[in-house]
Amino acid sequence: MIILNVLVIGAGGLTGKKIVKQLAESNQHLVRAMVRKAEQMDEMEELGAKAILADLEQDFSFALNDVNAVIFAAGSGSSTGHDKTIAVDQEGAKKTIDFAKTKGIERFIMLSSMGTDTPEEAPASLKPYLEAKKAADDYLIKSRLNFTIVRPGGLTNDPGTGMIELATRFSPMGGTIPREDVAKVLVEALTIKETEGKVFEIISGNSPITEALTKI
Repeated sequence: MIILNVLVIGAGGLTGKKIVKQLAESNQHLVRAMVRKAEQMDEMEELGAKAILADLEQDFSFALNDVNAVIFAAGSGSSTGHDKTIAVDQEGAKKTIDFAKTKGIERFIMLSSMGTDTPEEAPASLKPYLEAKKAADDYLIKSRLNFTIVRPGGLTNDPGTGMIELATRFSPMGGTIPREDVAKVLVEALTIKETEGKVFEIISGNSPITEALTKI
């Protein structure tokens, strides 16, 4: 059994909380939850994680001490401006990648977004977000870290089904997936060798998650 000490960045978000919960319940990994607000720390501890208070826009290199895997699930959110999208989704991710290289991190899982490879085709309102995500994804690919990049379709708060459809790229673009299933994909990808060095999109489908990930 592979046991990893995993840092979840963006742990306070809707998807991040589900990642933390699943890691804590797996009995296979130790989990650290990086949050930006002190009032979020108690909730992370209750979920079974060691909470770490740090800000992506500051020096947070200490958060990666004594961990050997990172799941980057941070996002500036739809209510913020372009400057915050650049600061968090792009530059925050790049800093995390740089710190991971320095610290010798063994696995890096990136939560990205469907459409990231073609931001020029997106509606004007989404283009800055996808451009930031693309810059971060490209930086990770070139980093030589042992990465996996997961690009889900539209996120919903529906209960997870444990069933997905996976492709390098869906054409036409579209489809949705519960956050709970996205979290499960990210957690399982940590230890499924077939996902290493892969970039793929996921939506709800008819294949069990583990089976889909091992058949990439």
